[in-house]
This record gives sequence, structure tokens and C-alpha cells, in this order.
Amino acid sequence: MKAIVVNQPGGPENLVYQDVPKPKTVPGWSLIKIKGFGINHSEIFTREGKSPSVNFPRILGIECVGVIEETTDPNRLPNQQKVISIMGEMGRAFDGSYAEYVLVPNEQIYPVNTELAWGELAAIPETYYTAYGSMLNLNITESDELLVRGATSGVGIAFLNLIKSKYPSIKVTGTTRNLDKSANLKKVGFDHIIEEKNGVIQGDNSFDKILELIGPATIKDSFNHLNEKGIVCSTGQLGGQWDLNNFDPIMDIHQNSYLTSFYSNNVDEHKLNDLLNYITRNKVNVKPEKIFNLSDLSKAHSYLQSSQSFGKVIVLTEQ
Repeated sequence: MKAIVVNQPGGPENLVYQDVPKPKTVPGWSLIKIKGFGINHSEIFTREGKSPSVNFPRILGIECVGVIEETTDPNRLPNQQKVISIMGEMGRAFDGSYAEYVLVPNEQIYPVNTELAWGELAAIPETYYTAYGSMLNLNITESDELLVRGATSGVGIAFLNLIKSKYPSIKVTGTTRNLDKSANLKKVGFDHIIEEKNGVIQGDNSFDKILELIGPATIKDSFNHLNEKGIVCSTGQLGGQWDLNNFDPIMDIHQNSYLTSFYSNNVDEHKLNDLLNYITRNKVNVKPEKIFNLSDLSKAHSYLQSSQSFGKVIVLTEQ
């Protein structure tokens, strides 16, 4: 089969398109024929050698959509069943989805029922599931004023699409370090754009709910812009900082407010199908911003790391 192999960490040029043996099933694992997958910032970090537990050579890729090609659980995962696989150790402890086929533990394969096209379904697993879980944890009501920190990211735009499809009149503000992206952000549905400089929101605006995608690097500043009884949901780590340093919960969680989080490893087939039903019921626009071929995966990484990056980037194995 064709796959993208990283033999040693480095830049996008280290993503090598080559022939590798097609995996063979083993007890408890089934083979997925991959139809598509999203590109994630965590895969860029791994490619660069910033995931200490990952050994090379490795086929990256932490998510995929496709169909069961060879099963070891015919009752739950019959051949040709449409499936999603997300998180776990795919693409890290064992080879992942940057390929035509991937061998995955059965407990990490989730059967789904959907009529969405592969190009739409491939945009959903990591990105929309993360946005959906964050949305639920924020307990959003139609009267809320919302802020998305890291609005140009795939999760930021997915969150906007999920919210606006259900509450068209709700006000959602997005932050960006590059105001040149303001027109694109407003085009996809953000009501207001705020500049972010060195991890600090410019201005004194305040909000009821904040989706924090920059992460620990900016959480303290987010509380400076949160209304009393408000919620900050820390979901992303786009700021490159993994831990809260010198964080005093009594002083830094302001104004009788709340700090929560969401992690996409909190997943099962019922939650995924709830998301797919929500998308269908509310007619959510889940089309990706960019689609690449498997052979052009290094270009997909380069784009996602560039200043032009915007929204969700996916790869389809067949176009």
C-alpha cells in the first residue's frame, strides 16, 4: 500500500510517500480501508520530534474515516461497516492513518451511521468532536456572548459552525494574531474580531463563555475578559505551553467563575453518533477549507504551519 513515512523527525520534507507492506490483522485488531483524515497540529509536533514517546520510523495520523476491510469482530465491526477512529495511540505507539490502510485495536474503532460525503466526514472526527465536547461543557445559551481564542484554527471554526447552526443570532467573537485574516473570519460567521498580541487580548471586552484554544499560555488573560458566573473551557494548546505555571485558582479564577476543559480522548461510538445527529439535525456546514491528496501530504503540513493557514485541512485517499 501507499503510505507517508517519517524516518526521522524534521520538516514537512521528512514526510515520505512510499510503498509499505499492507498490515495483516491480529486478534483484537481490524483493518480499515481509509477514505480520508484530518491533519492536526499534534501531528506536526510529533513530526518535529516533540513527542518524546514516539519512535521513528513511524506513519503518523491520529484519526481517520473509512470502512472495515478485514475484521476480527464481525458482530460489531462487519466488513464494509462505515467507521471512525480517533485518538488512542494510533500514529504514536503504532502506525497511523497517513496511509491507504490502517490496523487499529477494535476498541478504538467506532461504527457510525451517516450519509455525509467522505470529504465532509473526514473533517469531523478530531476537530468537530473536540469542538462539540467543548460546546457541551460551556453550557451555552442563546443569550451568551462568546469568545473563541484561536479562531482561525480548525476547532475554532468548527465550534462556530456548531453554535451558529443552532443559535443563528448568538454573538461570537474571535481572536487572531493576524488581523489580515479578519475578512475570512467574518465571512465564515464571526461577528467581531479582536487582535491578540503576545498572549494578551487587546481591549477590555468581556464575555460569558470563552473557548480557550491557545491553552495554558493565555488562560490567565482569558479570565480578565470573563463576566461573573462565566466559564472558560481550556481545550487547545496552540500556544505551545502544556502546563499552568504559577496558577493560583483562588486568585486567577475570577469573579465567581468556572474553569473546565475537554479532551477528545473522552470518546465512544454513542457520543460520536450524537455529534453526527447534531450535525444532520442542525444542517451544520462541515466542509473543510483545504483538501489534499495523500501524495501531497507534505504540502498539507506546510500549509497548516503557514501564516495563510485557515480552518480544517483534510486528506482524501480517493478523489
